Amino acid sequence: MRVFDGILLKHFISLRFQIVHEGGEMTSKKASDVPLEFHVPSLFKRPSSRASHSVSVRRPFPLSHGTTTLGFIFQGGVIAAADTRASAGGLVACPAVHKITPIHSHLVVTSSGSGADCMLWERILTREIRLYQLRHKRRLSIRGTAKLLSLMLHPFKGTDVCVALTLCGWDKLIYVCSDGARLQGDIFSVGSGSPYAYGVLDRSLSWSLHKEEAILLAREAVFRATHRDAYSGNNVDLFHVTAEGLRLRKGSFELQCKLFPP
Repeated sequence: MRVFDGILLKHFISLRFQIVHEGGEMTSKKASDVPLEFHVPSLFKRPSSRASHSVSVRRPFPLSHGTTTLGFIFQGGVIAAADTRASAGGLVACPAVHKITPIHSHLVVTSSGSGADCMLWERILTREIRLYQLRHKRRLSIRGTAKLLSLMLHPFKGTDVCVALTLCGWDKLIYVCSDGARLQGDIFSVGSGSPYAYGVLDRSLSWSLHKEEAILLAREAVFRATHRDAYSGNNVDLFHVTAEGLRLRKGSFELQCKLFPP
């Protein structure tokens, strides 16, 4: 993972937001006044056929990815919440995984999919945002960050890369997945437990919620999903992102059982 990370970051120094194909090769084209330049390395060239993809190693048993993550906007900022169970098929691989990653002081990312893929792309994204800030003396916007991540992920469409990230800024919520799709909205829930989380959110979510009400609602939505979804469970991590920065709101399984009895 470290070697692959280094190769990607070494070549990401000069990529434009608009990419065109010339003679089958991916090249950058100056198309806007945005001073963000990255180079698209040969590593990201779209393979001509499925046969040219890297050889897949057969797993001893199928791995089913499962999780419950959510994010929503209300009058007091943005709430991001996720469970902490990492599953591998029917196995609980780890009960204390952090699926919400702070990228900088005003942006967190919720992750679902393959744990290794999500960790790698979060590290790459953090590095690129930091390089942009050092180079241009200002931080890349949430929309710019989502567009950059989408461009980096799109060449891996159709491969085994499995990444679904929700970028939670203090005033925006943008979902990006490994086929390059990019969606902006006011509420997102991703993962195998998301239908159950949506059921709780659709019942009580409103723009006028107070901070403590929004935090309690997000915690309940994830906690209820863990009771119905076998691949989600254990604790609930929660971040509150505002214009002043982000804050981690810790909880415990015992507290959740006390707050939300069956």
